[in-house]
Amino acid sequence: MSTGVSHSLNVQAKAQRFDVDDLHNYSLSVQVGIRDMQLCITDSADNALLMLEDHSLEGVKSVNTRIQALEKLFSQHSLLQAGFWANVKICLKSHKFALVPQTLFAPEGAMDYLSINSEVKSKSEDVNYYKHISSDSVNVFAVDRKLIKWVEETYPSQKVQLIHQGSALVEGILKYDDHSHEKMMFCNIDRGILHVVVTLKKDILYYNQFAVRESQDYLRFVMLVFKELELNQKTTKLLLWGMVKQNSPHVALLRKYIRNISFGDRPTYLKVGYEFDEIPEHQYFDVMNVFLCD
Repeated sequence: MSTGVSHSLNVQAKAQRFDVDDLHNYSLSVQVGIRDMQLCITDSADNALLMLEDHSLEGVKSVNTRIQALEKLFSQHSLLQAGFWANVKICLKSHKFALVPQTLFAPEGAMDYLSINSEVKSKSEDVNYYKHISSDSVNVFAVDRKLIKWVEETYPSQKVQLIHQGSALVEGILKYDDHSHEKMMFCNIDRGILHVVVTLKKDILYYNQFAVRESQDYLRFVMLVFKELELNQKTTKLLLWGMVKQNSPHVALLRKYIRNISFGDRPTYLKVGYEFDEIPEHQYFDVMNVFLCD
């Protein structure tokens, strides 16, 4: 194993009711990015949040070194290598995805849908898809073949479900809000990536993600979607989640052009105890909703 990779713990919280002897009743959600990983454990019986962790993966320069960093993290973690969870879901952060209406989707054409806006490396990547529960859409996404193999070897006795980060966001957003007759925008800021979702009632009108480098990029991409979908800067509601502070330059700049901005809360359908009070309520909305994806 390479000595150049490592990991560090950013956030950790655990409910007092967590019991290692009850893992067979718990759902394990692991969200994997290029240089980060989050885990979320929920009780399948009552949708209670039991554990949340956020780790940085350091020294990652390729798929191989990312797997090495994950292997090191998993080997040093007291729970991640357990093989008797109620279910295991791996949520992948990737810009190679396509949201396709279910009426137009055919499994044999998955590669074709994805190839329209992404370059799939057929020698090293596989194409997966997830049929959304709360909407008539299918998320088609690419996954590194080596990563899939590593996941299968890590959980040989589990039927691991692979999903895309966007699917966790979409399922969570559609379950989170009452979805009035007005169009509404939801944004998730995730360490240099801006996710934008627009809904009308219970329908997804738009989902995309953008790479951002400075505060102006957040405004530019949000306004691009406002213009494309004819949203009103004075009345359209915009909810923000993610790794951003409420007094950040990104938010201050957005507020100059969009009047109705607020920060999203934790999912109301997830029971969250006092042990998680130190974690801002608008953070980790994505990984908290992975358990919804069946």
